[in-house]
Amino acid sequence: MPNLFWSQFLWALLLSLYVLSILFLTRLPYRWMVDAGMEPIRAIYYNRKIVHMAAGGVGSLAVPLMFSSPWFPLVAGLLLTALTWAAHHSGWRFDWFQTPENRNDVKFALMWALSVSGLWWLLGDPWLAILPALYMAFGDGVTGIARNALIRRRSKSLIGNVFMLLLCVPIGYAIGVHAQPALPLWGVLSALVATAVEPYEFGPIDDNVLITVAASLVLLLGVGWGPLL
Repeated sequence: MPNLFWSQFLWALLLSLYVLSILFLTRLPYRWMVDAGMEPIRAIYYNRKIVHMAAGGVGSLAVPLMFSSPWFPLVAGLLLTALTWAAHHSGWRFDWFQTPENRNDVKFALMWALSVSGLWWLLGDPWLAILPALYMAFGDGVTGIARNALIRRRSKSLIGNVFMLLLCVPIGYAIGVHAQPALPLWGVLSALVATAVEPYEFGPIDDNVLITVAASLVLLLGVGWGPLL
């Protein structure tokens, strides 16, 4: 048991260092984009989506491969939440992907920690547990990049949701088909619901909260109901 703890701790440390390196290295593309003449706010928005995918998405995929319990992802995610929150309030903001106007990056880290660990405890399947986080990371990430490239500003244009749907449906199917029992249609349904709720925000409840909560509820219903076919 002690050996297992320390091996899990080492994996958590390595994953945390990887995520931190992404947070700091994204300063480079920010500078390149701004130096090339892009508006700083658009460069920040691109960078935020890079962080979504490179840190949140890759980190999510690493969870079932590295960990044997949800405790380490939970603690690591909460520590990242604390770091991003402190950066906003300390005057040491990561201004190449954070803005004073919102704290969505803090909510991203918090919802990642809660959804991955919570679903793992409830469902007992680490792959199903990371599915809403993958939608939030890769799905919302490609949505934001598409909107920023095509609309050229932060918006909720539905064109972004088309890209999100095209990416999330195969992810939902692929992970759902490997569940025990296989739940491919529930995986697809969770992707559809996550995509449908992404354009909405209700005060402090942003798309990070809506995507993870809505997709998680679909998966919980799917596991309780059983395969549709």
